[in-house]
Amino acid sequence: MPRGKFTNHKGRSRRFTNPDELEEERRRDEQKKKWRQQHGDETSESEEEAPEKKISEESGSDSESEESSDEDKKAKGVSKLIEIENPNRVQKKMKKVTALTTSDMDGKPQLSRREREEIEKQKAQAHYQKLHAEGKTDQARADLARLAIIRQQREDAKKQREMDQKQKEDAAKQKTAATQKALGKK
Repeated sequence: MPRGKFTNHKGRSRRFTNPDELEEERRRDEQKKKWRQQHGDETSESEEEAPEKKISEESGSDSESEESSDEDKKAKGVSKLIEIENPNRVQKKMKKVTALTTSDMDGKPQLSRREREEIEKQKAQAHYQKLHAEGKTDQARADLARLAIIRQQREDAKKQREMDQKQKEDAAKQKTAATQKALGKK
């Protein structure tokens, strides 16, 4: 067991074949081949040679397959008879810098619906604020009327406080005058 906290169990069930077993398996395969050759069973022989032939054929036919694949790519099925163009496919056209005109660049960028609505909303808000400052909206008129009423009430309250203050002062003077008179000082 390995020391430490972490153990790895990956290698526990591995079993390596013995070289003697490999040698025995190779001998059995050779005996089967000999038996097949003696009894005239040539199908197994052609199967063993076939992969070698296929490999040699593939290496030689690479150049041929490239040529034939070009022809197949050009015309598949009925496409050589009927020309079909996909209307949804948009091919990018390359533009040269010299071919670009300033009028192409001057065009305003197209705004999305949300952006357009946001700009319109901001313009409407600014226009309303301008009218409100001038006092031309219903809400501005109501606010000004309320403000006038509040000013009038504050003025009336101020006058009332001043009158009360004068009355208190007069009352205080009369009282001091009455106490002076009573004391006979004057």
